[in-house]
Amino acid sequence: MFENLFNLFNRTKENNPANTNGHYKHGNSHLIELHQVVKNYNTAAGPFTALKGIDLNVDKGEFVAVVGKSGSGKSTLINMITGIDCPTNGEIFMGDTAIHNLNEGQMAIWRGNNVGVVFQFFQLLPTLTVIENVMLPMDFCDTYDLNEQEARAMSILEQVEMADQAYKLPTNISGGQQQRAAIARALANNPSILVGDEPTGNLDSKTARAILDLFKQQVQDGKTILMVTHDKDLAKEGSRKITITDGKIESDMTN
Repeated sequence: MFENLFNLFNRTKENNPANTNGHYKHGNSHLIELHQVVKNYNTAAGPFTALKGIDLNVDKGEFVAVVGKSGSGKSTLINMITGIDCPTNGEIFMGDTAIHNLNEGQMAIWRGNNVGVVFQFFQLLPTLTVIENVMLPMDFCDTYDLNEQEARAMSILEQVEMADQAYKLPTNISGGQQQRAAIARALANNPSILVGDEPTGNLDSKTARAILDLFKQQVQDGKTILMVTHDKDLAKEGSRKITITDGKIESDMTN
């Protein structure tokens, strides 16, 4: 098993985002593709279908805002794309990888190398310093030598204006600073996709704007971003807005 995971890890690191003819190895040209994705749950109240046959394409370099009411399925959609959860039916292609075919161990390695996730409540480990939190994904995926990890982490913290807080514990910095640190952690392995699940929902408007500007800078640097948000004004800042209603895409508009 470990040999298989090691081989998958090496293939993941070597994957080119697209081949020379502009298509991924499964034959399509989009960075993210969902085909008829369905997600069912068994709840205390009975069966519940959170996603009802979602078709979605996202290209490299897009900044997509995902909006919808609570319970509409937007967070479930993000969980499908990040591999945090798996579809009941349908296919999900992320670049050259058919992630609906990966097992749990393969998914963890793929996600660690290709997707950075930023949550509403930061989810930094409280017993680790800021810089140790940023180094953690590198250590988990073994993407950089041990003697390179701290220098790389500091470089990313400089990008998000957090270098001066690097050796503090998360409890000793502000909420906005914790979110900047969380973004730095998400960027640790230089993922092609950055996902934010209500990343500004716990911040004041000024700090939320600063975090949004960081996201927009990442798009300029070539990242693809999907951001779940309840904030209509922030949703307008993306290049595209997708509205989810009752497990279906109600609208898909270019801003």
